[in-house]
Amino acid sequence: MKTCPRCESSIDDGARYCIDCGAPQTEPAAEELDEYVQRQAQQVAAESGGGAVGGSGGEGQTGGNGDSFASMAELTDREQLWRRGCYVAGYGTIVVALTLVPQIGAFPLILGGIAILPPIRRLTAEPLGSPLKREVMAGLYAILSLLGALLLVFL
Repeated sequence: MKTCPRCESSIDDGARYCIDCGAPQTEPAAEELDEYVQRQAQQVAAESGGGAVGGSGGEGQTGGNGDSFASMAELTDREQLWRRGCYVAGYGTIVVALTLVPQIGAFPLILGGIAILPPIRRLTAEPLGSPLKREVMAGLYAILSLLGALLLVFL
């Protein structure tokens, strides 16, 4: 028996895919999986009217305001920096607020930390019709964080 290079679980010598993680174990299996993924991506793009697959059209998968629903490899350096900064600020604020939970000012801090996280933009896109702009999310973060800080100081 051999082990999967991805998850290191034991698999049969003739297995095409890992039974635990699904990683292809042979070149033909990898090519088959790649073709399947490409077909699925084209089908999703055709159904959503997104145009070109892979974001080569600039705004094809971005929602028009710089937050791509594609992988990090397809984002520009500035967009990657923005997204990483949002994660650091959001999760950092949430962690600090969780240490202060008994106090009333912690709750706006938690909401502010959640508001700036990039996945929240995607979650708000469906009910609102389009994702909120980065500036709106940063504004919500600033307002809620300031409100939380003021409540912590004065109460």
